[in-house]
Amino acid sequence: MFVPRFAVAFAAAAALFQAAPASAQFFIKPVDLKGERVTGEEPGILGPGLPGATQEELRAALVWSLRAALNVAALQCQFEPTLLTLGNYNAILSDHARELKSSYDTLEKYFVRKAKNVKKAGQTELDRFGTRIYSSFSTVGGQLTFCQAAASVGHDALFVRRGGLGDLAKDRMAELRKSLKSWGEQHRAPPRPYLTVLFDPMPPFHNDKCWKRGVYQERKCGALNFRYTADASAGRGRLTQAQ
Repeated sequence: MFVPRFAVAFAAAAALFQAAPASAQFFIKPVDLKGERVTGEEPGILGPGLPGATQEELRAALVWSLRAALNVAALQCQFEPTLLTLGNYNAILSDHARELKSSYDTLEKYFVRKAKNVKKAGQTELDRFGTRIYSSFSTVGGQLTFCQAAASVGHDALFVRRGGLGDLAKDRMAELRKSLKSWGEQHRAPPRPYLTVLFDPMPPFHNDKCWKRGVYQERKCGALNFRYTADASAGRGRLTQAQ
């Protein structure tokens, strides 16, 4: 059967675009969140720490943290279907089931050991650890950057060899943690800060002698002491200066 050349080219292009992963772009220029490779011992990387944990146990905790982050993304990021956070997460659970189970078992042994080999107490602490991990990935102000980062990590997790989630977690966990903060558009400079004038003490509004046609009379009642605060863009800091 004769097939026109343009039809072959069109079909090939369609297949190429269909195979490419979709990704939402919320910013013209998103913030660069790439971080250093971690071990799990860094403050804040795991949320709750694991004192006395071995390297194998820390790796297991990173894998479980990665799973928690992608699970949260699967729930919180469905407002943008092109991120594929839900479908990718379900596929990861299937493709990496063995490593996920192994990581859970390793963590269970750690908490039982810390509970002086009392299995029930160890299981309780493991449940608390899991709850804290999930809670640590909840975000409101940083939802867009978190969803973008989690979608990227989840996509990469699909193509990681089985048994390699731990390495991916070490490479990308710092990025996931940074994405939880509130970030904005990086292409344009932030707007000028808003200035608020504060008086200390307040002007004597009750004393009519200090005012003339609504203007404060410094000669009669003395100079006013005031300061201003500059509220930086997105509330990322306050600058106070006395005058």
